[in-house]
Amino acid sequence: MYNRREIGSHYEDIAAEYLEKQGYVILQRNYRAGRHGELDIIAEDPAGLLVICECRYRRKTGYGDPLESVNMAKQRQICRTTLYYYKEHGYGMDHACRFDVIAVSGDGSLSHIKNAFEFI
Repeated sequence: MYNRREIGSHYEDIAAEYLEKQGYVILQRNYRAGRHGELDIIAEDPAGLLVICECRYRRKTGYGDPLESVNMAKQRQICRTTLYYYKEHGYGMDHACRFDVIAVSGDGSLSHIKNAFEFI
């Protein structure tokens, strides 16, 4: 039996591997900004754009699509945590980034939604 963190890490590994196969460079995984939040994957896409990627997994669809779980509150938390990442790594507010969501379903299918939400 695995705990939720181990399960999440496994599916984040799948998402990171997928991104690398698509030509992304993984800059950091599981970036934590203290109690403010965590960013699952921070990458650079093939065009050089900074991409903040939230990974979601649902074993069954009874609780809804994994993409639906990235609600407005979660989006705000991701954006707030991104601001800490920017400050810590010397990015200016004029440095563009994109927020993606990768969802992995229990059947192993993967969905990558680019530009899933805007900086709020």
